[in-house]
Formats: sequence, C-alpha cells, structure tokens
Amino acid sequence: MDGKATDDKPPYVPGHALLDGRTAVVTAAAGAGIGGATARRLLEEGARVLVSDAHARRLEETGKALADEFGPDAVASLVCDVTDEAQVRALFKEAARLHGGLDVVVNNAGLGGTAPLVDMTDAQWSRVLDVTLNGTFRCTRAALRAFRDSGRGGVVVNNASVVGWRAQAGQAHYAAAKAGVMALTRCAAVEAAEFGVRVNAVAPSLALHPHLVKVTSAELLEDLTAREAFGRYAEPWEVANVIVFLASGYSSYMTGETVSVSSQHP
Repeated sequence: MDGKATDDKPPYVPGHALLDGRTAVVTAAAGAGIGGATARRLLEEGARVLVSDAHARRLEETGKALADEFGPDAVASLVCDVTDEAQVRALFKEAARLHGGLDVVVNNAGLGGTAPLVDMTDAQWSRVLDVTLNGTFRCTRAALRAFRDSGRGGVVVNNASVVGWRAQAGQAHYAAAKAGVMALTRCAAVEAAEFGVRVNAVAPSLALHPHLVKVTSAELLEDLTAREAFGRYAEPWEVANVIVFLASGYSSYMTGETVSVSSQHP
C-alpha cells in the first residue's frame, strides 16, 4: 500500500499509532474480507492481535502472513467456531494468556445465504442465526466477562449490515440476524457502561473481496454497487478503518451506536 489513490478508490491511510499497546481479538479474520483487513489495520495501529476463524487452513495462512510482516510477538492465531461455546471460551482464555489482558474485541463472524422465505428450511434459518447472531452474542458475553473481571475497561465492535435496516429479497434470515446484532449492541452497551466498556457496531453494505465474488451473482453485485452514492463498492479496509475508529480513543463517548459504512441506511 503506497498511500496513492487508484482509479476511483481513495488512498490507503497509513497507521497513526491509535492502538499502541492494546490487545485485540478478531473473529472470522482469515482471508481477504473485512476480518482480515481489520486484523491488519489493528496491527498497523500498534495493537497486538489474536486472529481467529473456523477455517483452520486459511487461518494458518493468514496468521503466518501477518506474523511474517508484523512480527511473531504481535500476532497469534487460534481456530474458533463461534457456534461452539467451549471454543469461544478457549479463545478468550488464550487472549488473556498471551497478552495478560484484553482491550478490543471485533466480532466479525457471520454467515449469509440466499433463499426465498417461502422455501427457506429451518436448517437454513437456524444456521445463519447461530453463526451471525448467536455467535456475536457468545463472543460479546465472553468479552464483557473478561473486561469486567480485569477492571481495565475495553471496547467491543460488532459487524452488522445495512440489511439489518432495509429489505432485500432472499435475505430474511441474514437481515433478521443483523438486526439482532444491532439490538444486541445497544443493550450490551447500556449494561457494560458501568464497568467502563463501550459496545458499538458497523453496518457495511458491499465490501468486495474474492470469496464474496464467488458466492454472489454478478447481477446482485452490480445492483448493490449501483445503489451506493459513490457508485462503487467499499474496499474491506475502508470498513476496517471505521472499526479502528470505534476501537480507538477518538470514539470515547460513543456507545450503543451502529455506524453505517454505506449510503444505504434509514
């Protein structure tokens, strides 16, 4: 990244040490999507990061690449399926073991899919809700317990979606899950304020990366892109920049908010 704009994309913003000395956990951080971009941005801002994902091979590749670039003391990885409570507990236990505490948790894990509601199966509904909403609940609960017990405060940033606000055909399960993430964020923020913890969320629309291209039709990608005010999709790092802002002291008086990283919001 050389800090120069290309075509209609903005320049990549260099780190400004916003998270020096902080420790962070990022779920679903393998690959080239928002989670991977967030892990990189946190590291560029000076944080030490424990990356996790349910996909062991991709996580190993991501962890190794980041450790080679930022140093083995700055990066660690652990497989975690957020639908498994035992694995979630192990993730937060490992974060405490590695760094002696925790400051930032980014709940990025989510699962989409397309199915008309009239044909949607219980299994399709439940799987999306379990990863996207229940997984965020499990990790938020674990984070709040860790922050409360440490007495040092902390920040949770959840990944929601503009689909939690607006309707999209075939997305009833995903929209319900992301709307639930928004509501969970608000309620958790109110409860966590008493022990100095902030809980916010980002709501992206289309942050394009190779895996998304594989599982989404060209027609839908074109339609979603056309809806955006800038006439283009977001780069994953542009969403990660907002996550960094919410994780940093620059947002010290913000909690319970869902910040749209898109022009598609109410």
